[in-house]
Amino acid sequence: MNAQNPYTVLGVSKTASQDEIRKAYRKLAKQYHPDRNQGNAHAEENFKAVNQANDILSDPEKRARFDRGEIDANGQECAPHGYSGFNPGAGSGMGAEDLGDLFSSVFGGFGNHTRRRGPQKGSNFSITLNIRFQDAVNGTTSRVTLPNNNTLDVRIPPGIENGQVIRLRGKGAASPNNGPAGDALITVTITPDPTFTRDGNDLRETLSIDLKTAVFGGPIMVPTPSGTVRMTIPAGSDSGSVLRLRGKGIQAHRGKPAGNLYVTLQVKIGKPDAALEEFLKNWTPQNA
Repeated sequence: MNAQNPYTVLGVSKTASQDEIRKAYRKLAKQYHPDRNQGNAHAEENFKAVNQANDILSDPEKRARFDRGEIDANGQECAPHGYSGFNPGAGSGMGAEDLGDLFSSVFGGFGNHTRRRGPQKGSNFSITLNIRFQDAVNGTTSRVTLPNNNTLDVRIPPGIENGQVIRLRGKGAASPNNGPAGDALITVTITPDPTFTRDGNDLRETLSIDLKTAVFGGPIMVPTPSGTVRMTIPAGSDSGSVLRLRGKGIQAHRGKPAGNLYVTLQVKIGKPDAALEEFLKNWTPQNA
């Protein structure tokens, strides 16, 4: 079955920028991802089509060749311009091999070269890789098994986003006729974390503190994706106060500095003892 026009699949124009193509691909990859559409054969086919379209349009060289008609939507070489699949010798009383010999003698083998297709690139492998939230923050290396049973160590850069695709060139299926191997397309899915949420390159978390610490201040231990750190709570901190831990967000990558971790305080009263209850009965707040 012939693949659909990649521009149509991703819903972008032929003049779309690489950023527009990337955004369209991520949106559709999330929509049709197998993890969100288990048992849905239609979504599975759409997911494959979206990956195939992105394989063509995300590569400037392939995109240019597709636009010129040199390769088709599957990434395969197209027949030379003007070639219509004409059957040499049909109805002429001369066989194809005889006519090919005639072309060879007159034009130096032109007839045979016209019918011969160039080397075809092998097909791509599409794989889903699940990683922890902490690994997306700090970066890591994960081992994957390809459909051909080969294993690869994939470097996950800090700051990778859910649904982002890592392309490993030449790690796909072998070519059927001595062309280049296909690519391995690794779609990364990130397991949500119960403690942290992401805000660009920054992270956020909510932390409970007791009443005494809120009133008098003092040091507490704060969990971060790279380990627990010590932080000092200012005296008189209310619920909703936000403190910043520099450099404890998404780690530095691609020339970008490390993000920050913003900690929102939540004062937890708990069950007050008799002395606290007695004090509060006789206490008048200053702003009352």
